[in-house]
Amino acid sequence: MSDVWGLSTSIDLYGCDPELIRDPDVLKKYVKDLCELIDMKRFGETEIVYFGEENDNGGYSFVQFIETSLISGHFVDKTNNGYLDIFSCKSYDPALVARFSKEFFCAKDAIRHTLVRR
Repeated sequence: MSDVWGLSTSIDLYGCDPELIRDPDVLKKYVKDLCELIDMKRFGETEIVYFGEENDNGGYSFVQFIETSLISGHFVDKTNNGYLDIFSCKSYDPALVARFSKEFFCAKDAIRHTLVRR
């Protein structure tokens, strides 16, 4: 498929382990492990910030540039949910990413959406 530019996958994680999603070191490890799993080369350091209102939608967010685009995520402390996005012009397995992410954060459920970008 030469007309494909890239793959964009969003993963919604529900009921994550609260200790995992509130620890910036764990988030850095997730990004590193995910990049190794799907063979993506990180470009620079993972940026992690606490973002949003603490009692509403607050939680840690991260962004990691990769040589073929980026990986980002936001976690919500109030609900223990996470929202991940992986976009790359290099091929990867979206089902593998979703399964790995659900297991890594001990989520009770996950929903994956994948788009082919042209």
